[in-house]
Amino acid sequence: MSLVGRLGTMLCVLAAGCATTPPARLYMLSASSPTAETTLDVSVSVGPVSIPAAVDRPQIVVATAANQIRLDDFNRWTSPLQENLSSVIADNLAALLGSSHVTRFPKTSSADADFRVAIEVTRFESVPGQWATLDAAWTVRRTADGVVQTHRTSVREPVPDNSVEALAAAHSRAAARLSQGIAEAVRALQGMSVDTVQSTSDMRM
Repeated sequence: MSLVGRLGTMLCVLAAGCATTPPARLYMLSASSPTAETTLDVSVSVGPVSIPAAVDRPQIVVATAANQIRLDDFNRWTSPLQENLSSVIADNLAALLGSSHVTRFPKTSSADADFRVAIEVTRFESVPGQWATLDAAWTVRRTADGVVQTHRTSVREPVPDNSVEALAAAHSRAAARLSQGIAEAVRALQGMSVDTVQSTSDMRM
């Protein structure tokens, strides 16, 4: 066979191999908090929300060992993880507070919100068949008087099998538990005077 023929055969083989490459599967986090029995007539701005750089990428990042991670090119997030997480938390808070005035920073309507929530996710770990971990430091600021409360949440949700669906569902449950803590803080601040907040802060020191 001539050189041209051999090259043509190689190109056909390569093309066939590329044609059989499976497409990437797409996943997203979802809101899962129950609707509040009692509504709270307040507006809340969610954001900024930051996530670790290691997981801030289209591919789903899974932990394979204590100090090792793997990028899963065939399983990806439908949208940037930071945006997806921020949207899910906002939707959860809207349900938990019974408020239709929960927006994501930096929308214009967020400027006059009664409460501002900022979240720094310090750990977002995915271990297929084992657990999904979410650690975050967050603050709730009451806009009227600038009172701020700072909290930390650490959640580990079990992952019942090795599927990515189960992993995404576990992270969604973790986000719901984080949202629950934020909603409780907003409700508490809404009912507290400045003096009460100061007294509570003094007791923690």
